[in-house]
Amino acid sequence: MTVTSLYPRLEPLLTQVAKPVQYIGGEVNSVSKPFADAEVRWVLMYPDTYEVGQPNQGLAILYELLNERDWLLAERSFSIWPDLAALMREAGVPQFTWENHLPVRDFDVLGVSFSTELGYTNLLEALDLAQIALHAADRGEDEPLVIAGGHAAFNPEPIADFIDAAVLGDGEEAALKVSAIVRQWKTEGRPGGRAGVLRRLAASRVAYVPSLYEVSYADNGELAAVTPIEATVPDTVAKHTLMELDEWPYPSRPIVPLAETVHERYSVEIFRGCTRGCRFCQAGMITRPVRERNIETIGRMVEGGIAATGLDEVGLLSLSSADHSEIGPITSQLAERYSDSFVSLSLPSTRVDAFNIDLADELSRNGRRSGLTFAPEGGSERLRKVINKQVSEDDLIATVAAAFGRGWRQVKLYFMCGLPTETDEDVLAIADMAFRVIETGRQAAGTRDIRCTISIGGFVPKAHTPFQWAAQADVETIDRRLRALKDKVRSDRRYGRFVTVRYHDGKPGQIEGLLSRGDRRLGPVIESVWRDGGKLDGWSEHFSYDRWEAAAERELAPHGIDLAWYTTRERRHREVLPWDHLDAGLDREWLWQDYEDAIAEADVPDCRWSGCYNCGVCPAQGTEIQIGPTGRSLLPLQVVSTH
Repeated sequence: MTVTSLYPRLEPLLTQVAKPVQYIGGEVNSVSKPFADAEVRWVLMYPDTYEVGQPNQGLAILYELLNERDWLLAERSFSIWPDLAALMREAGVPQFTWENHLPVRDFDVLGVSFSTELGYTNLLEALDLAQIALHAADRGEDEPLVIAGGHAAFNPEPIADFIDAAVLGDGEEAALKVSAIVRQWKTEGRPGGRAGVLRRLAASRVAYVPSLYEVSYADNGELAAVTPIEATVPDTVAKHTLMELDEWPYPSRPIVPLAETVHERYSVEIFRGCTRGCRFCQAGMITRPVRERNIETIGRMVEGGIAATGLDEVGLLSLSSADHSEIGPITSQLAERYSDSFVSLSLPSTRVDAFNIDLADELSRNGRRSGLTFAPEGGSERLRKVINKQVSEDDLIATVAAAFGRGWRQVKLYFMCGLPTETDEDVLAIADMAFRVIETGRQAAGTRDIRCTISIGGFVPKAHTPFQWAAQADVETIDRRLRALKDKVRSDRRYGRFVTVRYHDGKPGQIEGLLSRGDRRLGPVIESVWRDGGKLDGWSEHFSYDRWEAAAERELAPHGIDLAWYTTRERRHREVLPWDHLDAGLDREWLWQDYEDAIAEADVPDCRWSGCYNCGVCPAQGTEIQIGPTGRSLLPLQVVSTH
């Protein structure tokens, strides 16, 4: 099969757009394989711009994993900025891949990884630019299978019209299984056509195929049932969980971007999953159980990653990196290894109660000392009990006192507004916490120049969490509380000018909430928004609440429901939820009990240390928690310096 590069047609357009370098490709460690030699060909797409999508860890892992197999080929694609997209449509240049600028339409599989629901319109934009039929039902055999993945694919019902399948959970083994099924189907002469391979994917349980399920609704607008239309199609589809992470040391040679990206570091996922039990956190719920990489694997990955990329920052990633059972030895021994170099270490995600000043000192051993970042999430002790964020204000104050006493001068605190049972007083308590941080810092450091930044986002209820039944706070409530908080900070003459308040208005969160708990009736809403010019909704300059509101009113009215029906309405216990047939391993009754515990302000401990509390994941998935300590140590490198 011969496929021609689009670059000769694309290159003249790049002189007319902003940041043309992001479309050129050819980065260090990118892989270019002969198209004709591969039996199965993937496009891995992150539905946002290159600068946001290129650092994505999931994309990097699958890219390397697939390209290691000689019968597989994977290239990348990203969302195109509106300036180039307009020129491409005018010139008839379709959506392309970054490696060889090949038409996306000529590949077998288009795998799209969604980190947020606000990327759904970007999928439609990419399909249209690629000249792929927008609706899965209209696609021919010569068009790629469109497969969704990522956290925002755990409820793919709003985009069911546009995708052929969705893969839930960890993608490493799943991507190889999908590839093997497509390979066999092609080898056998594509029996049954496009429908034939979709039936194989469904029957194997490797992916959820929306077209093979029938959806019915009750008279009150609620979902009545989601039912398979064929006997070989499973009633439920479960997530994939990768065990033994040490056997999957990816990425080892990540791509080094030519254009600026949001993160420029070599990232090592030191463990996957979280059992802290924060009730608002979909990522923590759907990635259970905890699976750690051991210190030796982490050391080898860091050593190889630095050598392969030349990057001078290493991010030790997870949902709460300081919770790794060997985080002390990992940071101290890595810091010792690279103490004579320009390499710095960072923990992008830490909790107050897992953080200590010795850990911070190790991370800043080479002289880089940025601000500390923590996420109390709720302003009051009461609200933190509701969300099961088992961090007290005294914990935070003790931590920052030690840090300010050792030379730190600024701290950033993350919170959410609109949490279940939240009151105005809970939000205003955020200011009191910030003031206490400033005062504590002044006393510990002996200087008035102590800074605190408060960053606040609107709470969005998510599928597969205890708050999946909860009512979302309306836009007016969110905005009013945030204005009151800012006024309180500004009016304080002693601390106010040392506290920075950053927040987004409630409107983007409202649309994210619409999509996160939506059903198939939202497909026309998404399409209407896109046809009206909606894309890149994760960017404030492109987002239009009015556009979404008008589309929802227009498309949902025939069903007797509206935007508020999906967002500010509390669900009944027994109500059929759009994702009930998609199994994240969590027992539905346990989630409901945890929701009731939230209202009662009762906490649930971390099962890593306190024993099983029957959330259902391990027995349902045949998995188990895998943690240390292993007692192993890193061997010294022969060459320490990277000069």
